[in-house]
Amino acid sequence: MAVGVVLLGGSCCFSQSSPDKQQEEAAHLRKADEYIRARQPASAIPELQAAVDIDPGNVDAQGNLGVLLFFQRRFADAVPHLHSAVSARPDLWKIQALLGLAEGQLQDSSASRADLEAAFPHLTEQSFQLEVGRALIDNYTATGDLEKASSVVSTLLASRPTDPSLLYLSYRLSSDLAGRAMLTLALSAPDSAEMHQVMARELAQHNDDSAAIANYREAIRLNPQLAGLHSELGDLLFNSPDEKLQAQAAAEFQAALAVDPRDEKAELSLGMIAERNGDSKTALADDSRALELDPNDTDACTELAKVLIRMNQRDKARQLLERAIQIDPTNYVAHYRLAGLYRQEGRTEDAKQQVNEYLKYKQMKDKLEKIFDDMRVASGQHPDHDETDSNP
Repeated sequence: MAVGVVLLGGSCCFSQSSPDKQQEEAAHLRKADEYIRARQPASAIPELQAAVDIDPGNVDAQGNLGVLLFFQRRFADAVPHLHSAVSARPDLWKIQALLGLAEGQLQDSSASRADLEAAFPHLTEQSFQLEVGRALIDNYTATGDLEKASSVVSTLLASRPTDPSLLYLSYRLSSDLAGRAMLTLALSAPDSAEMHQVMARELAQHNDDSAAIANYREAIRLNPQLAGLHSELGDLLFNSPDEKLQAQAAAEFQAALAVDPRDEKAELSLGMIAERNGDSKTALADDSRALELDPNDTDACTELAKVLIRMNQRDKARQLLERAIQIDPTNYVAHYRLAGLYRQEGRTEDAKQQVNEYLKYKQMKDKLEKIFDDMRVASGQHPDHDETDSNP
């Protein structure tokens, strides 16, 4: 257990006991403070205990005694003192967090959850917040409250976006939630359009495109107005190596827009089809509409920039590409295109930097794809074809 030391300030408030008792209490507190400063917590504990025996209402003494007992792993002894301090001052968030951790060690899951939940949003010290958050996640997962556990992970990731252990937790919880939803759907509505949509998505992830397409078509037969269906099928068709299937993609994206005129992905995909077919005017209209629907879509910025470059509108294209990598620095296609524009403008050093960024992120993507391909091969899921991006 690697939480940071949490100690309250020394107390200067005494009970209405006799002057002799007050002096005795003050003496114990001074001794305890000396031991704490000398890093001798075991010696400070009996001094604080003596002070608390004289004045149980001394919040600082109660809290500090609880803290020292906690770090001595005397959790059963620590809990009453931590609880007393929190009861007297509910804003002692670190003390309440320690109380929750101690209760967890004593297998009092209900009390531990309540105290950890109350304290967690108020913790600002990252290492302590992480320790408390992990305890709360363990508490939630033990009782199957995966949504709450996922919410805590998201909070922790906000300040630690590249923490491998948190990223794994996020992945695991998302997978568990998806599995639970899929099982519930299979039991409650096995013949629904939604069930076929889920099956199609799973099959597509395992590179069984034919079966995925069949399930998408069955879902559409059952409910052609279901949001997302046409776009997902269109995307699968658009990326197919079969030219006949590719030719069917546009109709699905158009159907998607008929269901939802604000389907930005369908609009962008139609622009990409038009650009692939050399129809720059239509591509410009579709890509512009997609960017209007979602101004922060880095792919829309990149695709529209590609069209503008073809139309010799380099200034507008450069601004879009710069925005694209500002939104998503890993967009290697935008880096590649921007390098070309910088080179044409005579900005040699800037062009070299963009090329380096392009190579870095392209290699990262290629490495990640190889890992997934190796995983598929190891599990017997041989991909039918290599998925490649369109030319930058």
